[in-house]
Amino acid sequence: MAMLISSGFLIVLIVAVIMLFLHFVPLGLWISALAADVHVSIITLVGMRMRRVPPSKIILPLIKANKAGLDVVVNQLEAHYLAGGNVDKVVDALIAAHRAQIPLPFERSAAIDLAGRDVLEAVQMSVNPKVIETPVVSAVARNGIELKIKARVTVRANIDRLVGGAGEPTIIARVGEGIVTTVGSSESHNDVLANPDDISKTVLGKGLDAGTAFEILSIDIADVDVGRNIGAELQTDQAEADKRIAQAKAEERRAMAVAKEQEMKAYTQEMEAKVVEAQAEVPHAMAEALRSGRLGVMDYYNLNNVQADTDMRNAISTAGAADKMKPTKPVK
Repeated sequence: MAMLISSGFLIVLIVAVIMLFLHFVPLGLWISALAADVHVSIITLVGMRMRRVPPSKIILPLIKANKAGLDVVVNQLEAHYLAGGNVDKVVDALIAAHRAQIPLPFERSAAIDLAGRDVLEAVQMSVNPKVIETPVVSAVARNGIELKIKARVTVRANIDRLVGGAGEPTIIARVGEGIVTTVGSSESHNDVLANPDDISKTVLGKGLDAGTAFEILSIDIADVDVGRNIGAELQTDQAEADKRIAQAKAEERRAMAVAKEQEMKAYTQEMEAKVVEAQAEVPHAMAEALRSGRLGVMDYYNLNNVQADTDMRNAISTAGAADKMKPTKPVK
């Protein structure tokens, strides 16, 4: 019984040692590397385990790079993995660039990957350009007609400017700005409709890809639609604003005229009051003249006769004017 127990314990111990050994020494990867003519020592694989680097993340891309004829060493791949990069994607990008005869060293590829860009997609875009479709751009010609333009921009990735270069939103914004500027400098929207390729030539000649991660190959106008008459709408709004200003000024002048009229009425009433006041002084003056002897009784009577004669003449003239205004009866 003791021998069985000791034998079982020994078997368990051997199995545990073998599992521990296989954990730290990935024999399968080592054999695969040897079969692919990639020289990697057991100590290097154990060191990867110690540094918490999965050997498969390094050895398999290394085998792929070696078969493609790339000069890549283990330390480069391991350092890139420890820096947080995607080793497999970097190796795929290097293989694609090598097949397309695009100069791309490992350091630049790793830098592009660590910068957060998809290095494999960038290489693929260098081989197969990408078409970026802009949103509808609204532009107004000099005659006030709005044009709605949609463009397609064919770009190719610029490997040298991928680190620090602007992305697709910058390309779209610059192309939209160029379209607005070109249409705005046109005398008529008919000129743009007749030659839409002039927009492409003008915008393409502005060097819009400067400072970006792309190289613009072509700008093609996909669609041009005629929109609103912006010029007429602006003129209508301006005329409406001018009319309101004129109405406000006319209302101001009317209010001033009404105020002046009321002022003149008050002034007239004031003058009439002064006349009445002056007329009230006449009897007092005549009484004073009679008392002082400056006016005789006969003079007073003559003055009354003249006044009566004047009143009679006024009455006769008023009655004659009234008779002339009455309608005449027809003779039967």
